[in-house]
Amino acid sequence: MAQQAQRASDPARAFALRLSELAGTERLLIALDFDGTISGFVDDPADAHVTPKAVEAIARLEAQPDTWIAYVSGRPLDSLARVTRADDSALLIGSHGVEVRLNGGKVDLGLDAGERRRLDALRAALQQIVDATPNAMLEHKPVGYGVHTRLVDPATVPAVHEAARAAAERIGGFTERDGKDILEFAAREATKGDGIDRLREHLGATGVLYAGDDVTDEDGFRALRDADVGVKVGEGDTAAGFRVADVDAVATLLTLLASGREQWAAAR
Repeated sequence: MAQQAQRASDPARAFALRLSELAGTERLLIALDFDGTISGFVDDPADAHVTPKAVEAIARLEAQPDTWIAYVSGRPLDSLARVTRADDSALLIGSHGVEVRLNGGKVDLGLDAGERRRLDALRAALQQIVDATPNAMLEHKPVGYGVHTRLVDPATVPAVHEAARAAAERIGGFTERDGKDILEFAAREATKGDGIDRLREHLGATGVLYAGDDVTDEDGFRALRDADVGVKVGEGDTAAGFRVADVDAVATLLTLLASGREQWAAAR
């Protein structure tokens, strides 16, 4: 029985050790997905907010030297800035890596006339599908659109997805992403992994923590290196090295990391 308890505790011990090691890296980047990671899911995306415990841990981390918080999300940049209450100095990756804000700067998307025409056609086609589906919502993204189905009758969702995919295929030239209760189509291909790479290069980070809950976060996990820590939130196959149960557990790990980073800073 004692041996079984010891084996059961090994993953938790290994996780704590890796967090302790990461807390001592010279330049630390903490990159966080938003929905389902530091904020619970809500019916209206505009009502989402960071959990109080995570807010406190993030503030402690931001107060440490050579330590940066970045938010990496599928949300458009403007939406991400609102729900995170980010100031002009915040590091934001929006639209799955398409939009990048580094210390207040924003990357020009530079859509050409052909891309805009295809996006206009897609918007019209998806709007018809959404209008015909009770409780479905269409979200405009900088280089695409997302069909939200969180409040849609589950029995109806497959048909909605099939119709949306058929519309995007008819127009052509879109990258599809299937997330939690949303199906997205983008005219530009970028990933959260691209966003992690941009942030690492911008900061000269020597260690990265990345936490996320969705299928699209797997690109972020695959961009991590040996000195980094990837944390999958919730169930599902993952390339992340570690897993936690929910947003409350993410807040706890950020609190532990903040304590370790404070000890590192005090010992410098």
